[in-house]
Amino acid sequence: MCHKKSNQMMKTKIFNQYVDKVCYLFNIDSDTLFTKTKRRDVVDARHLLYYLCSQRPMRLVYIQEYMAEKGYEINHSSIHHGIAQVKSKLESDVDYIETINSVLNEA
Repeated sequence: MCHKKSNQMMKTKIFNQYVDKVCYLFNIDSDTLFTKTKRRDVVDARHLLYYLCSQRPMRLVYIQEYMAEKGYEINHSSIHHGIAQVKSKLESDVDYIETINSVLNEA
């Protein structure tokens, strides 16, 4: 039980680091990231956050919990969709690949 709790605390710390980095990259604040807006830059930022977390690897249920803790309720299929959107972008955008790799290497 203690190991599980410390592992989840570590994942929370990583999640928060990713939030900070994604907000910096997209020039938005964290309050905006966790609002129910369809603004393209905010949606793209959330998708990137889901993708980065999934690469740790962080389970979808944890991503969902961390988002809820920040006031953003989301279902598994939406998280999965966001991850798929980023993967699709990675197939064609070299700059996007470099940006993601730099974020993953810093965390």
